[in-house]
Parts: sequence; structure tokens; C-alpha cells
Amino acid sequence: MDSASTPLMLAPPPPERRSIPCTDPATGESLGEVPVMDRAEVEARLVRARVAQAAWRETSFAQRRRVVRRILDHVLEHSDELCRMIARDAGKTLENAAVELWPVCEAMRWNLGHAEAALRPQKVSSGLLKHKRARIEYHPLGVIGVICPWNFPLQNVLAPAIPAIMAGNAALVKVSEWTSWSAARIQRIFDEALIAEGHSPDLVQLLTGYAPTGAALVAAGVDKIVFTGSMANGKRVLAASAETLTPVILELGGKDPMIVCDDADLQQAVHNALVGTLTSAGQLCMAAERIYVFDAVHDEFVAMIARIAGQLRQGAPLGPGRVDVGAMTMPGQVDIVERLVDDAIAKGARAIVGGKRGAGGNFFQPTVLIDVDHTMAIMRDETFGPVLAIMRVRDEADAIARANDTAYGLSSSVFTRDHARGERIASQIVAGSTVINDFAMHYMAQDLPFGGVRGSGFGRLNGAEGLRAMCNTKAVVSDRLPLHTALKMYPVNPAAYDTARGVFKILYSGSLAGRVRGLLDVGRALLKKRPRD
Repeated sequence: MDSASTPLMLAPPPPERRSIPCTDPATGESLGEVPVMDRAEVEARLVRARVAQAAWRETSFAQRRRVVRRILDHVLEHSDELCRMIARDAGKTLENAAVELWPVCEAMRWNLGHAEAALRPQKVSSGLLKHKRARIEYHPLGVIGVICPWNFPLQNVLAPAIPAIMAGNAALVKVSEWTSWSAARIQRIFDEALIAEGHSPDLVQLLTGYAPTGAALVAAGVDKIVFTGSMANGKRVLAASAETLTPVILELGGKDPMIVCDDADLQQAVHNALVGTLTSAGQLCMAAERIYVFDAVHDEFVAMIARIAGQLRQGAPLGPGRVDVGAMTMPGQVDIVERLVDDAIAKGARAIVGGKRGAGGNFFQPTVLIDVDHTMAIMRDETFGPVLAIMRVRDEADAIARANDTAYGLSSSVFTRDHARGERIASQIVAGSTVINDFAMHYMAQDLPFGGVRGSGFGRLNGAEGLRAMCNTKAVVSDRLPLHTALKMYPVNPAAYDTARGVFKILYSGSLAGRVRGLLDVGRALLKKRPRD
């Protein structure tokens, strides 16, 4: 539950604006202002990060683990404060804020236990070069630039920053203008851990600002960009990074399918569907935005969903009463959800629960839409809101075809009691991940890479693959035996070409006759007159 996929690099504010006003999206209460960092500030911070990284890259894994351990301890010791910060900045419930902390803690636990082994030099075969040794080394890239969305204010910072520093890099992290209020508090987590262990706090720096600040980071000359956001903005980042040939990891949007088979445990499927669409008011890239239910169980599934969704309470997370679904972070996202729901209803869908804006802050009611189909924008475009869009399907083939009828390919899920059937369906879904009989738990299995295909981006985060993505993967060949014999190629020997042709046949021919022809070629070549050395 790592990322957002709605527009992040929005239209810039008027040039005279030097600060970002921060408000509680559930109440509209002012939280204060944070500074807008311009290009000069970004470039100055990059210089400081490079100085800090030059020392940090020489640290041992034991030293790096001590810093990350302090960060993890801080999160645990201040979990209530951090959850309340997330609720106020992003509008999510305290329970959803706690869900945000869980993968953060699990990622740090994994890195503490596995990062050193994942980045240890690996011996590999040297092939035909028996007198040589071959190995793969993982070296820090330098400074990693991160551009975050607004849906998980703490997780979207820590999730890329922790593997970045464990791999020996520095990190410059541009947070969203919509959740910038929490930046100073998150910066304190890194500062305290680094200073306590005798390292420069310039190693991890959070940047605040609007789109030009993010653009400045992409153009500044960092060694890699990790961007999480919409497909449209991912294309902009990719185009800008091409100017400096800066490599990128793009974790973009999703329009994830959930398939509920006719033999599924409906209690399990229903509650996972609710988690997959209402967590963080549906503002997560892995949200189950398209739910395909087999005809035989469709009506029962819908009745169970509607019964629960119709009882849910919505309101300010830090208000006097307990709520089930909080606010949406960005006012413009409420507009998008409203437009998509209205379009679906105008084309024949029915909202049997919700379907309207909520009262007060940035609220959209928990909504159950049925009778949807692929002519409706809500089945093609990212919703990123608390909407269960349920479509009836005939069978496996119909469900798989619908699931793959999308420009995206991030995550997916399948519910069935038949193990073989689940594996069969999962293998045919085009996505970066599929979870059988659960929702999004691949993100908690930190040995697994996380990322998408198609319009959901490329590159991977998490696990060994994500950690190594923060590195220069370097091939090294060294001596096994001290055979210091020169490979004499010049001047060209008249027998060189024929010898090479024969050797290729000996080594690579698939038949005995072919290898014999190679021996004959080599023999004839060796009989040719050779020049004196």
C-alpha cells in the first residue's frame, strides 16, 4: 500500500507564492505553512547531500543498521503521535494510519536482516575463462531523488529512503504539496537517528514545494529518480529525466482487478473487497477498483457488500466520534470521483450505497456501484476514491479478459477455494503481482519486488531487487591463475579468421559432425604460414 496514482505535479501557483498553506482535509482547519524551495535551494541541498554521501558510502553495514534501527525505534515509540499526524495531514482514520506504519516497520525489519546479504558481492561463473574469476558487486549510485504523492505521507518517504541509505546513498525527497505539513516531523526522524550515530543529517533531506520544485529535483543531476504518481506525470518525469539521462523507477497508477469466482469464500472476498476499496478512502494505487464477480454468486456478494457498506460511518478522523472512512486528501480528487460516479450512473450503473459527496470537508460517501461495464469511464480511468465498482461476469475466460482490458497492470487478486483454479487464473492476469485469496499482502512479503507493467510503470521497489535498484550493479573479472600471456591480435595473423571460425564450431556446434568440421578448420588454419613475432 505504498503509493498514489493521482496527479502530483500540478499547475504551479502564482510566482509570488513562497509558502504552501497546509490544511486538515477533513475539517478545513489551517495547520500552518511550509516554505516553497526553489531551484537554487534544491541544487544547494544536492551539494550538501553529495558531501554527506561521500562519507556515508564508506560506512559498514553495521553502522547503517544502527541508524535504521534508531529510525524503527522512533516510529514505534512515537506511533500514536505519528498516526495522529497522518490523520491530520492526509485525512485518513487512525486505523488506516496504523496500517501505513505496518509496512514501514516491516520494510525496516527486512532491511536490517537482509540488506547486507543482498548487497554482498556474488561469485558467478566465468564461463570459458577458467583462468579468471567473475563476480557482481553492488555500489552506491550517489544521491537518489524521490518524488512522493500525498496518500501515504510517512510511508512514501521511508519506503524508498530506507533502501537508499542501506545501499550507501543519500536521498533528496520531494513531498507532495498536499501533505507538506508532516515533512518537518518526518525530517526529525532521520535527523535524530543520523546525528545520534555521528553522521550528517544532510544524508536525507525532505524538500517542500510545488511542481517546479519536483522539476528542479529531476533536472538537478541526482543519480536516480524514484517517482510515484500518475501515468501522465510519470511520462513528464521520464521526458525530463531523458535530458540528463537520469535513470528512473516509475511506480505509477493502477486499475487493479479483483476476481471473485463462484466457489469463493464470500465472507473472505467481501471483506477483502471492502479493505481494497475503502482503506485510505480508496486512495491507494493497489485499490481494487474493478471487482468482477461470477454470475452464480453475484447477487449474494452484492447483498453482503451493501449491508456492510451501508452502515459505515464517515467523518473527521480526530473528531469526537469513531469513524470508519475518513476524508480524501485533495479537493480535486473528490471532483474526479464525483465525475466518474455520475458518468457511470448516466450510462446505466446503479449506486445502491452512497454515490454522493459527503458533508463538510473533502468527503465522498462510501459507494457501491453495480451494473457497471467497460463503456463507463469508471472501469477505465483511475478512481482513487471509496467506490466499489462491481461487474457481473460469466466465467473464468470472461473474468480474465475483463481484468486484462486495461491500460494498467499493477496488482490483482483472485478468490477461489480451488488452488489449481486460483493459480491458473493468476498466471493469465497481466500485472506486476497477483494475490490469491487476500488483498495486497504481496507488499508485506518484503522478499518480493513491487511494481507494475504497462501504464503502471517499470522498475521495482522492495526486496533484494528493489535494494539493488539503488546500486550500480558492477561486473568484475579478476585472475584465478597468474597466466599473464598477451592476447596478440596485431598485426593480424593470416590464420586468425580461419582459426576463430573453427573454434566457434568446436565450442558451439550441436552435432559431432559440426565439431569435427571445426577441428579440421583449425588444423588447416594452423598449417598456414604465420608471421614472425
